[in-house]
Amino acid sequence: MMDEKTLRSAEVLFDLAYAEDIGDGDITTNNLINPGEARTAQLVAKAEGVIAGLPVAEMVFRKFDKNIVWKEILPDGSKVKPGDIIAEFKGTYRALLTGERKALNFLQRLSGIATYANRCMEEIKGTNVEILDTRKTLPGYRHLDKYAVRMGGASNHRFGLYDMVMIKDNHIQIAGGITAAVEAIRKNVPKSIKIEVETTNIEQVKEALAADVDIIMLDNMSSSLMKECVEIIDRRAKIEASGNMTIKRIQKVAHTGVNYISIGALTHSVKALDISQRIVD
Repeated sequence: MMDEKTLRSAEVLFDLAYAEDIGDGDITTNNLINPGEARTAQLVAKAEGVIAGLPVAEMVFRKFDKNIVWKEILPDGSKVKPGDIIAEFKGTYRALLTGERKALNFLQRLSGIATYANRCMEEIKGTNVEILDTRKTLPGYRHLDKYAVRMGGASNHRFGLYDMVMIKDNHIQIAGGITAAVEAIRKNVPKSIKIEVETTNIEQVKEALAADVDIIMLDNMSSSLMKECVEIIDRRAKIEASGNMTIKRIQKVAHTGVNYISIGALTHSVKALDISQRIVD
């Protein structure tokens, strides 16, 4: 189920979409269709994938017709194939036509994210590894993009800069090393906040381990080097693999013994799932 915060985020984005797409009005539809004329429409999958974003699509159409009758046939998280009917709804013809592109833009993007997340999960089936997203989301879409990741079966990493400490290479350089960075953070951050450190070699891994951090990120390492680092860490910290994590590589990485694999491509390189709207009466 989509939470209230995510739906509110979608409403803000809808206002932007309305302004850029409709402006002073849909001059084609409004001059062809009588205001009270009603129709039934369906959302239909045209490719294999996983659906995400139907509550947003419904919200869009209700902005144009608050009395729309909406029926989800295949709810968010469902796998679909070409020809599958995802939802059926009835409302004014004007609402169906004017709302169509806005609704599909949301639905196709989010379903594309869910589809890729699900493909990644299929690749690592049988392991205990979690697939994580990143902060590489479309600006303004973070709630929605991360919701779609969950609908695909993967998990969310930190939501923003405020909910988890992530000490990366630039932080390490400015602080004068991993130890100094962790010590400075611990003076000001509650113990309940997890600390993760990005490492790129064995020496950094050993330093992060000595600093007793919660999560050690193995960044842009070869699979063989990752496996060596996993043995050094020996379950004394959680381990995240990151950097150039493609669908072709993650199965091999999962078998190195890491706990998490973070994949920026889940949200930064989205291929929209092909979905169409058709009028059925």
